[in-house]
Amino acid sequence: MNFGPLPSVDAAAVPSEGFVLDVREDDEWAAGHVEGALHIPMSDFVARFGELTEAVDDGRRVYVMCRVGGRSAQVTQYLVRQEIDAVNVDGGMQAWDGAGRPMVTDNGNPAFVL
Repeated sequence: MNFGPLPSVDAAAVPSEGFVLDVREDDEWAAGHVEGALHIPMSDFVARFGELTEAVDDGRRVYVMCRVGGRSAQVTQYLVRQEIDAVNVDGGMQAWDGAGRPMVTDNGNPAFVL
């Protein structure tokens, strides 16, 4: 079954008010993340899927992010199959950081991509 090309977007093109889903693990998230992002590690994703559907029940687009784009591509594919408007962020947090997009930490330390 072919679902066509995976919808994806460049990190620089994610709107500043866009809804970001971060599927990296806890240590990666702690190092630095997009402010306001929803954090659901890929390893917990199926169990916590309801948190996402609740957050986007208004039909808004989900920008799925991991470190470089591999895990987020798998999650994006899953979401698209569930008829959720999801796009993979090409290059993930590395591209986000490279584009000079802002990152935060929960503890106030300087943010970086782990």
